[in-house]
Amino acid sequence: MPVFPSNTLITDVLNLIKNDTPFLALYTATPGPTGGGTEVTGGSYSRKSITFGAISGGSMSNSALITYAGLPSATITHYGILDAATGGNLLVYGALNSTAAVISGDQVQIPASGITINLTGS
Repeated sequence: MPVFPSNTLITDVLNLIKNDTPFLALYTATPGPTGGGTEVTGGSYSRKSITFGAISGGSMSNSALITYAGLPSATITHYGILDAATGGNLLVYGALNSTAAVISGDQVQIPASGITINLTGS
């Protein structure tokens, strides 16, 4: 028999991510369920703190613009949300809506509501 999470459990999981001082990382190779991928390195790149708005219907989105400036040359394809500014654990990940081919010194901006975590029950 399949088991589906309740709305209460989904909200609790989203609150764990939201309240754990999450950080947004950019990747040039796909992370997976156990981590991995290739995080951007070099230039002025560092993970950025991400804040989320209210949880509604099993989802939440970032509530403010996030800017990465002074990036190295890279083709950025994915993002991950981790529980630390360096190292840490990958909590969720996904593909960008479009690949960002940046050259040294460029910036990438993630608009408010550009990252949405959506968990469903059934």
